[in-house]
This record gives sequence, structure tokens and C-alpha cells, in this order.
Amino acid sequence: MRLLFSNPIKISFLFSNLLSSSNSLRLGLSDSLRSRRVIFQFLTTQSSSLSMAAIPPLSSSVVEEGLARKLWIKFRRESVFAMYTPFAVCLASGNLKIETFRHYIAQDVHFLKAFAQAYELAEECADDDDAKLSITELRKGVLEELKMHNSFVQEWGTDLAKEVNNNSATLKYTDFLLATASGKVEGVKGPGKLATPFERTKVAAYTLGAMSPCMRLYGFLGKEFQALVNPNGGDHPYKKWIDNYSSESFQAAALQTEDLLDKLSVSLTGEELSIIEKLYHQAMKHEIDFFCAQPLAQPTVVPLIKEHNPEEDHLILFSDFDLTCTVVDSSAILAEIAIVTAPKSDQNQPEGQLSRMSSAELRNTWGLLSGQYTEEYEQCIESILPSKEVKEFNYEALHKALLQLLDFEKRANSRVIESGVLKGISLEDIKRAGERLILQDGCTSFFQKIVKNENLNANVHVLSYCWCGDLIRASFSSGGLNVLDVHANEFVFEESISTGEIVIKVESPIDKVQAFNNILEKYGNDRKKLTVYVGDSVGDLLCLLEADIGIVIGSSSSLRRIGSQFGVSFVPLYPGLVKKQKEYVEGSSCIWKGRSGILHTVNSWAEVQAFILGW
Repeated sequence: MRLLFSNPIKISFLFSNLLSSSNSLRLGLSDSLRSRRVIFQFLTTQSSSLSMAAIPPLSSSVVEEGLARKLWIKFRRESVFAMYTPFAVCLASGNLKIETFRHYIAQDVHFLKAFAQAYELAEECADDDDAKLSITELRKGVLEELKMHNSFVQEWGTDLAKEVNNNSATLKYTDFLLATASGKVEGVKGPGKLATPFERTKVAAYTLGAMSPCMRLYGFLGKEFQALVNPNGGDHPYKKWIDNYSSESFQAAALQTEDLLDKLSVSLTGEELSIIEKLYHQAMKHEIDFFCAQPLAQPTVVPLIKEHNPEEDHLILFSDFDLTCTVVDSSAILAEIAIVTAPKSDQNQPEGQLSRMSSAELRNTWGLLSGQYTEEYEQCIESILPSKEVKEFNYEALHKALLQLLDFEKRANSRVIESGVLKGISLEDIKRAGERLILQDGCTSFFQKIVKNENLNANVHVLSYCWCGDLIRASFSSGGLNVLDVHANEFVFEESISTGEIVIKVESPIDKVQAFNNILEKYGNDRKKLTVYVGDSVGDLLCLLEADIGIVIGSSSSLRRIGSQFGVSFVPLYPGLVKKQKEYVEGSSCIWKGRSGILHTVNSWAEVQAFILGW
């Protein structure tokens, strides 16, 4: 059982729609173990998007600023994939081979020349003198970038840009930029045929829409890489590159480009703004392809599957469900199905059907159960914490301490069963709710890529406290993921109507880790196994530590409190990979090992996919 909610009546209308309408509802993300006040706010507010990248969520005031900022937020997923490319990870770590960096600089010289030309064409189209002046300044900045590249050439004593032709990724990117700047956008006349200043300004806006992603992405990567450079660890071989793109002057240039895009697009129609959005997204994808096209002749830690041999290796992925895959806890969903479908207090129940509480009685009972669970859970967590923080990771002590949660969860689940609140729910309603349940952005697509990849010998298992495995199976079936193995508790049904009883299979961290180990035993030892577990809560802690790679998604405070007290280290995934890349040299192997005491944290499924599968 997980934390439920404090006031079911406030959200019953949401789940009424979920059951009766084909329009799915998107609910804001919440940690299941936060205060009742936060849960109340979460369940009574609808949100249109989730945190998607290795960037902290932005305040609503920032989100409302301008078009450029909104597009960066919308496509921040692509910024994650760019950052997790093998080239970017090696560059950030400092062990990128100089031959690769030289090739990159040669390609970038070709690109920057086209970038400067695109600015020039945009300036010709801009009707406003201030806009023309801004574009001129931005073009000068590109020329300064080229000077930095020339300084590398002088150090090397050879100009590869003259010796190396554009690769296909560079050519596609430069062709895209110059075509856009020339007005060769679907539905737009060429510059020579633009009859009015507005038409010319529109092309300038389109051009800035295709250029600002590059500026913002490089500014973002520069700052991210700068934060990873050890100021006391000697010179980073690519410090000049990092210093340039993390500098205040470059950050200002990126912002200037975005401000100009906002200004030029202010009078555009919705259809024209949609064109800019497509151009922006296309440019982001070109950036990723540009990084991926750089030749690497060295071992890399990303993507995880790069050396996967299906004949010899077996990738086994495990995931929690509630608030790892979902944006609302399944107990809240099942509670609301019960309330919405329950008879009114003044209604007579048909003979032959299971006797049910009225909707008003259910609301009250759920509120009491939720309040009791919250209070006792917090007391249980406090009793688990050792009086002194353990300096060294101690798995056995942690396992013993979490035994207390087993008794607590048993009592909580027994109260739910005995109360009868889950009685009378139809299997059809459960499946309908599951099929329309919104999962976290990127979760479904990640699993789809795993199961559809014929070059992978991989299996996916979902381990969950969820009371009803049918809800989980229905939520994944809508994405064609019927092949996922679900390990959860199950409702007891009579003629497709729940009796209120639950077949308990997984209700504590101890049960989860036992199920985890049982699954692994069934696969035998004929192949080299690599296990990954993705979870978000204390219930996942032992499994996260047992797996070769444990990935924590979200920001559960109770998980971190307990883990830290027993010597567990929580390391953001990207810095952890950069550190591992530094240590990864020719002839060595990248070893991931369970029970290391190190868990890696991410903000989104995009990071999980970028790490495991890559672009």
C-alpha cells in the first residue's frame, strides 16, 4: 500500500471523466510520501507536462516568458539525448581522443560558416533596424567562435577543415539552415518573391527558430560541463572549449538570439508559430545527429547496450510502477473508481449484487485509511533510522531495518481489505481506467524500444505494490506492451466484480527483493546477466541496491533519508557517467556491480533511455 490522498471528494470528477471519456487526464507528478497538503494540491491540479530532462523544473513565471523559452522546455528531451551522446560524455570527461576532437572542429568550422551565412540572410529579411543590429552582433559572435577554432588549428599545425569534407550529418544540418534562411520552407515564398516587409520578417523569424536551438544547447552543455570540471584536478584538455560556451558572453548571445526570435514572431499566426516549432525541433535533432556522427575510436560508457551480444549477454530490466511509471499512485485510482461507481446513499442496491458502501461512506472511509497510513508511515520511517549515520554502506543492516516496513504494510493492507472499500469494482472499469492512464513522459516509448529491438536479448519486469495487477497490465497494453512481465498483487473477482479481497504477493521491500532474486534465478547462468532497476521509493531500495545498476527517478525524501543513513550514495547519473568515462581506458572493462552502495538519480525517463539505448 502507498499513501492515498487526503480528500477524495475533490478529485472524484477527474476519475469520473477517466472512466467515461476517451480524453485521458494528465495529472501532475508527486512523491507518494509527501505531506497530505502536497498530495491534496497534486490531486486537485491538472498539469500539461512533466519534468523531462536533467534540468530542474522551471517556475510558472519562467515558462510563461517567450516562444524561445517555451520551445526549449518542450524539446528539452532532445537536450538530454545530445548530452548523453558518446562524443559529449567523452568531451565532458576530458578523455576524448584528440583525433576525434580535431575531426569535430573541422566539421564545426564548416557548420559555423553556414551559421554565419544564415545570420546574414536573416539580417537581409529583417525589417526592423534594431533587429538588423542584433543579428549583426550575433554574426560577429560566430566569427569569434571561428577564431577560437582557428586557435586550435594553430596549436595543431594543420587545418583539417581544408582536408576533411562535410560528413552527411553536417551537410544535412547546413543545408537545412541555409534552406530555411533562403525562405525554402513549406508554404513560404523565396526571398526574391517576398512582396511585403511582413513576409520578409516571417522568414527572419523562421531562420532564428532554426538557429536558436544551437545557441541554447551549446550554452546549456557549456554550463553542464563546466560544473563537472574539477578546479583542483589539473587542466582539462578541452577547457578552452568549455570556457567559451559556459562564458557569460556566450550565454548572453544565446539569450539575445532567443529574445530576437520572440520579437520577430510576436505577430505571427498560430500556423506560422507551428512552423517555427517544427523548425526548432528539427534543428535539435540535427544537433544530436551532428554529435553522433563524430568518429570515436575509444571505449565509452554510453550507451549501455553498445557492446551487447544477444548470443552471450542478457539484459534484464526491472521497474517499479507507482510514481516511477505513473504520475499518480494506483491506490488513488482504485479508490476513485470505487467512489465514482458506488451507489448514492439514497439508492437501493439491486438484489444479488455484493453489498457496497455508499459513495459518501467510501469517501469518509478512504480519508480515515489515508490519514492513518500517513501518520503510521512517518512513525515507522523514524523508527527505522539509526541513531547515528552509518559512514560505510551496510546492506545487511539496511535489510534488517526494513523488516519493520513488512509488518507495517501488512497491517495497512489488512485494514483496507477488512474495510470493504475495494468491494464491487468491475474489472471492465479497472481496465478502462488503466488503458487511459497517463504514464510519465518517455516511459512507454522506452519500453517499446526495448521490446521491439531485435538485436537485444532483453526482458522487462514490473515489480509493484499495486493492489491490482490488471490495472498495470491495462496501462501498458494501450502502448502495445503486453509482453511485459507484471509482478503485483491481484484483486479477487466473482463474475468480474471485485470481492474486496486481495491476493497479496508484494507488499514490502523484503517481498520485492525476494521476487527480484527469484526472477533472476529462473534465467540461469548460461548468459552474462546485466540487471537494471528503476524505482522511486523506499519500497524499491533493496532492489535498487541489488541490481547492477540502480536508477532512482524523482526525488523521494524518505528514500534518500533512509538510504543516506545506511551509507548509500545518491549520484546524479550524468556526472556519474562522466566520472566512469574518465576511468575507462583502453584494455579495461566498464564494470557495473550490484551492492556497490551507489545509486544513480535521474529526473526523467529520457535520461534512462539516453543512457541505456542512446539516440
